[in-house]
Amino acid sequence: MDERGFTLIEMLVVLLVISILLIMTIPNITKHNQNIQKKGCEGLVNMVQAQVVAYDMENDQVPTLEQLITGGYITDNASCPDGSSIVVNEDGSVESQ
Repeated sequence: MDERGFTLIEMLVVLLVISILLIMTIPNITKHNQNIQKKGCEGLVNMVQAQVVAYDMENDQVPTLEQLITGGYITDNASCPDGSSIVVNEDGSVESQ
């Protein structure tokens, strides 16, 4: 009898081990994805805040988001990776909503 292949039991054990490894890693991946999106939004808010300060220094007024776009300070209507939008308040502070 030729015994060069794997038995059904051996294949099931391998699939069981792979399944257990996947079950353990998937929750960690989703947790890190949420953390990455949060950090990306914080970075975007900081970048827009810096552009608001630069616009204010050059034009002596607090800009709106549209003025930052038309002035070339930011490229488009900024939104965070999680879908929330960036808002420039009247006092020049920037936050995500």
